[in-house]
Amino acid sequence: MGVLITLSRWIDALTEGVGRLVVWLVLLVALLSAGNAIMRYGFSYSSNAYLEAQWYMFSLIFLFGGAYALKHNAHVRIDLVFGRFSKRTQAWIDIIGTVLFLLPMAIGVIYLSWDWAKGSFLGREMSPDVGGLPRWPIKLALPLGFALLALQGLSELIKRIAYLTGHLQMTAEEQEVVE
Repeated sequence: MGVLITLSRWIDALTEGVGRLVVWLVLLVALLSAGNAIMRYGFSYSSNAYLEAQWYMFSLIFLFGGAYALKHNAHVRIDLVFGRFSKRTQAWIDIIGTVLFLLPMAIGVIYLSWDWAKGSFLGREMSPDVGGLPRWPIKLALPLGFALLALQGLSELIKRIAYLTGHLQMTAEEQEVVE
């Protein structure tokens, strides 16, 4: 179990690092959105590249922020019902949800999007709009974002099993959710 806990901590560190970068994208997309609006309405200037960059950054926030949200228990859950159960029952619910829903969904998206993203990358797909950006980087972000989500799901699964088997105590952040 020690090796799995070490793997979980490594995944958590990866997710935390990616999440900290994504947080900066929120500021950048807000500034770019404001700049686009000022340029369009104030100076009658518009650029497909700026609009697509805004769309790409917004997509990256959600694709790479999902794993970060999962790590910090910021995902949607029915806390009204979930919070009434014991910590052990909550851990079991998390395990069942991860195994039956989260991991199959993430793996399915990776499987279904990989050839699509790979084809775009190999063909160096570009936007069909004049002055647009390359499309392949954002298409590649789809399976990568879900791979990060699947890894974080695996980390959460390891932590819940370790908790149930007495190998790991819940952190203060996890206890906030399961209490």
